Amino acid sequence: MTRLVPLFAIVSLLFAAGYTYAVRPVQNHTTPAAPPPETTSEKTVAAEGLIEPESENISLSSAVSGLVTRVYVKTGDRVRGGQPLFSLDDREVAADLGVKRAMLESARARLAKFQQAPRPEEVPPAQAKVDEAQALLADAEVQVQLIESVTDRRAVREEDVRRRRLNFEAASSRLRQAETELALVKAGTWSADLTISKADVDQAAAAVRQDEINIERLTVHAPVDGVVLQNKVRVGQYAQAGLAAEPLMVFGAGKGLHVRASIDENDAWRVQAGAPAVAHLRGNSRISYPLEFIRFEPYVIPKKSLTGTATERVDTRVLEVVYRFKDAQAQVFDGQQLDIFIQTNVAANTAAGGVQ
Repeated sequence: MTRLVPLFAIVSLLFAAGYTYAVRPVQNHTTPAAPPPETTSEKTVAAEGLIEPESENISLSSAVSGLVTRVYVKTGDRVRGGQPLFSLDDREVAADLGVKRAMLESARARLAKFQQAPRPEEVPPAQAKVDEAQALLADAEVQVQLIESVTDRRAVREEDVRRRRLNFEAASSRLRQAETELALVKAGTWSADLTISKADVDQAAAAVRQDEINIERLTVHAPVDGVVLQNKVRVGQYAQAGLAAEPLMVFGAGKGLHVRASIDENDAWRVQAGAPAVAHLRGNSRISYPLEFIRFEPYVIPKKSLTGTATERVDTRVLEVVYRFKDAQAQVFDGQQLDIFIQTNVAANTAAGGVQ
């Protein structure tokens, strides 16, 4: 029986190896739909190009979320800066604006009332009260003098004397009160009340302005002169504010189209500023357009569109170079991909010799 153990172990090992080989993942080479451009000359550098407006693609969004009620433009329209593109439902904000405008008018009317004080018709009644108080005081004074002029103290009661003296003091107090009220009427509104009333007007005006701004924000305007490249806005659609996976509108500005060429970082050192280039249309490489150098984008970024080739690294980084078409009538479109070939005086095989 012990002789069968090694034989059983060998059979098990062979079975495990065969099973592992049978279930291994099969990796088939995938041919990319659009292979990257390849140069056959040591004097050119191949790159992938993407057509964009002079301003680059501007993804338009709404400052606030809401229901789209009007769309003023369509794809391909040329618009002026500040021209409305689409509007959102503003009924709620418009109703609140009406309330705040009424509050502003009330605050302004209250301030005008304070500034016009005293009213001309308010002075005579106050003056009449002063005159009345003076007459009552004079009468009280006569009554005091009469009772005090009696020589025989037994003829009058002490209580009557004190009562007439108290009436005189009360009449004096009423006169002082009437004179104070008259002075207050003539003085007009207190300065602190005017300050508070002015602050109320400013606050109400700020609330109105806030709602007016909120209504303005419900209409999206063109940032600059340009063209509507793509329009995904529809009446009745709920537009979400902020950055969306698919922008509501794509806008482009500028006089012409540019080409953004992505150069592999391994070839970036060979490209010189001002180097001319040629763009070939994908699908018909016989159609080409000369390009004029504009600038380098100095920040090397990860490659955005991978082709799927077996030799391509997922951590590929590219240097972006911006060109313009020399032919202003070039039959190309924004977002179209091109094969770019950039002239260079540095051959790829000189890399090792150039390092000392």
